[in-house]
Amino acid sequence: METGKPIAVGITESSASNAAVAWAAARAKKHKVPLVVLHVLDDRWMVGEALPYVDVLRQSGLDMLKEVGERVHEMQPGLQVSLELLEGAIGASLGDYSKNASMLVLGSSGHARGALTDRALQAAAVAESPVAVIGPGQEGGRGVVVGVDGSQESTQAVAFAAAEADALGEELTVLYAFTGPNRWIKAGLPSSRFAAHVLEEEQVVLSETVAGLRQEYPDIVVHGVLETVLEPADALIQAARTPGSWCWAAGAGAALDGSFWDPPPMPC
Repeated sequence: METGKPIAVGITESSASNAAVAWAAARAKKHKVPLVVLHVLDDRWMVGEALPYVDVLRQSGLDMLKEVGERVHEMQPGLQVSLELLEGAIGASLGDYSKNASMLVLGSSGHARGALTDRALQAAAVAESPVAVIGPGQEGGRGVVVGVDGSQESTQAVAFAAAEADALGEELTVLYAFTGPNRWIKAGLPSSRFAAHVLEEEQVVLSETVAGLRQEYPDIVVHGVLETVLEPADALIQAARTPGSWCWAAGAGAALDGSFWDPPPMPC
């Protein structure tokens, strides 16, 4: 699946980050590509009263990277590993770096709308590569989930997720989430027939996607799920809570394994 570009993994001091590193390192070794370990020094610490402590924070980040790098060498001997300290807004910095990588891997707290989840969503929104969001204790994931919306990026995400499911021998769930017109109807605006028409139109997008996948990948089981209540990001987070599933999210210019995500390609 990888293109020869390295896999990049963003780290923090968390158990989810440790799980993300282990997953990314194993994948990089399997696909014979380098691994880049990233840590972002949040630019919120570079102003005001925190400014005198920037050097301390920077050194702390470098120490964390060194420790993780040593751990990766122990887990995956022979894997080419490089370490990079980025500075700036966390989501934007990781998303921007993704253009250098075949995949961006991040850890998730597993809590909907938690800090790590939000940053993963921010990174996925601007990423130019697949984004895998890994939670702790999810190494034995089963099934692949991908979000679609009919866009070109979504098409890339679906292609990536389908190839992943095919390679893993897993079932694929295609999730299409949109906010239906019920709120308009309750306000006394369009008629119920209008609501049904909108729903039918959205169902066509999902059905065509699923039909195309079943034709291209006849050996994998493909499920189509239409979500009309939750917002798209919340629907993906909910899907990510399914025990053992792998969720992929699509970034701004990329196929994503988890439209990754609490996410790509992600064991959710």
